Amino acid sequence: MLKKLKILMVLTVMIMAVFPFVSLGQKKLNAAEIIEINSKDYAEIDSLLFPIRRDESILAKYLSEFKKSEYNEGLTYIYIQKGLMHRNISEYPEALESLNLAINYANLCENVDFKVIALNMMGVVHRRMEEVREALDLHKKALELAESEGSDSKTGMRNIAVARNSIGNIYISLRQPELAEKEFVESTKIEEKTGNDLGLAINYQNLGSIYEERGKLDTALIFYRKSMDYNVKINSKLGMVICNNSIGQIYLKQQRYKEALSIIKPTIQQAKEIGDKYYLAMANLNYGWALEEEGNIIESKKYVERALSQSKERNMGYFVAESYRILAAISEKEGNYKEALKFSKLYSENEEKYLNESNQRYVADLILKYDSERKKNQIDILEKENEIANLKLEDNQKIFIVATICLSLLCGIFFFVYRQNRLRREKEFLALEQKMMRSQMNPHFIFNSLNSIKLYIINNEKDKAVYYLNKFSKLIRTILATSKEKDITLQEELDTMELYLNIENIRFSNKIKFEMSVEDGIETTGIRVPSLILQPFIENSIWHGLSSKEGLKIIKMKVSRYSNKEFLIEIEDNGIGRQKSREIKASKTLNNKSIGLDLTKQRLDNYFKDSEKEHSLEIVDLSDKKGLACGTKIVLKMPLKSQTA
Repeated sequence: MLKKLKILMVLTVMIMAVFPFVSLGQKKLNAAEIIEINSKDYAEIDSLLFPIRRDESILAKYLSEFKKSEYNEGLTYIYIQKGLMHRNISEYPEALESLNLAINYANLCENVDFKVIALNMMGVVHRRMEEVREALDLHKKALELAESEGSDSKTGMRNIAVARNSIGNIYISLRQPELAEKEFVESTKIEEKTGNDLGLAINYQNLGSIYEERGKLDTALIFYRKSMDYNVKINSKLGMVICNNSIGQIYLKQQRYKEALSIIKPTIQQAKEIGDKYYLAMANLNYGWALEEEGNIIESKKYVERALSQSKERNMGYFVAESYRILAAISEKEGNYKEALKFSKLYSENEEKYLNESNQRYVADLILKYDSERKKNQIDILEKENEIANLKLEDNQKIFIVATICLSLLCGIFFFVYRQNRLRREKEFLALEQKMMRSQMNPHFIFNSLNSIKLYIINNEKDKAVYYLNKFSKLIRTILATSKEKDITLQEELDTMELYLNIENIRFSNKIKFEMSVEDGIETTGIRVPSLILQPFIENSIWHGLSSKEGLKIIKMKVSRYSNKEFLIEIEDNGIGRQKSREIKASKTLNNKSIGLDLTKQRLDNYFKDSEKEHSLEIVDLSDKKGLACGTKIVLKMPLKSQTA
């Protein structure tokens, strides 16, 4: 039974796990410096105030300064420390008063972590006062608050570990080892995650106690030694006192009495040095129990009675009950059965005070209530998550509908703009074609051509008249036919240009020599070009280049390949050149250029706008060796466009 006693001692150590970030070499800061830092984190404040946190006089000065500055986080911390100091010397009412003030200031600064720490410490105080119900309520409240509203910091996580460890210890004292083990395991997982050596030391100690209760002494000893290793690592004197007592108890159960006595006895002096009569009573009681097991009745009785006196002085009911149990065993060994019976009755009476049917039923109800609330909270959370998911789904559906409508409108706008642009381009193209038609069907050209044919008739040159009349009618028919088409084959274009030049040549008494060449390999019947695109260039060569020239008049047309996807058409005349022509007929030339060349450029741009390769038009002024003008050359580069295009 004394192992339960020892577990209750461990509970008070466990609360120290909330002070993980300390530096023993920390420089002491004055109150003003700490107020200026204005930390909101418990671990950081603990680190800053660690050098003075056990000095009541300095804490009082800091408390006064913090109140003036309304530094509520600092006030909460100091009242928690004051509560801890009162608790350690068993001044429980004073401890509760300080911790209640800590909770008030934690509420003012709206810091859940601080409030959870204070609640856990209050639970420890009530456990020492054997007020199991109050203790369990406080630790459950701390756990619920830490899990629902606490921070994700190390302090927040360790608050959960502390609460679970405390609840586990209460379950142990109420003989609920399975429930206790569950809490200790969860607490250990958190301490491992946060790297809290003190928390691990405490949880391994508690797990050892459970296996000791089940009679698995070797396993219990493994856990106690793990706990001892961590306590040595962090130099926790209190932890080493508890571990040595636990290991000593295992030795007693294994009938290794001398080993038990040698390991338990030093803990009495160590407990005195710590200054807490709670642990001193525990050490005396354990040593008396060890002496009783070995058979040293006189010495055993002395240590147990000392523990009983210390326990009564501090109202430590559990220790009082255990003291009566061992005194009953001692009296029985002494043969004083009357005393043994008296002590047995006292043991039963005192044990019933903290472990009774009412408490057991209360704990069972509380467990059921807590589990139900926890499940309800989980269901509420799932329902909220489901509601959020549904809202998100609805939002997504709305967004999808709006996006679809916007996309449809956008597509409609794009289609409308595209269609308008296409109609505009087609309209522009038709306008260009009409202009070109008017240019090609120039009334002067028609009148002059017919007038020339009329001269043949007047001069009784019937054959020539019929010949050229046929050609003229064929040209007119061709122009009218091709004007309906966007493009024609290159061969049709070349034939039409030859026909056009023949008609124009009548006026020059057929003195214009026309030469045409097509590079081998070029399929003129498979290449498409805008209809009558070359006519303005031929017209310019005749009327602006050759009409004013004396002597031989020549026009050369050459078709050649520029690349796999491009070809060239070159139109060259040996006329007077552009400069001389401008000097002779400036105004007329400007007119014709405006109607002919500019219109042709627009038609070319419109026709080849979607082609992979670009087209170009270059006008070259030719000159002889003396630098005198001797003609003009048109170089037209166009992309190859097949008949299926």
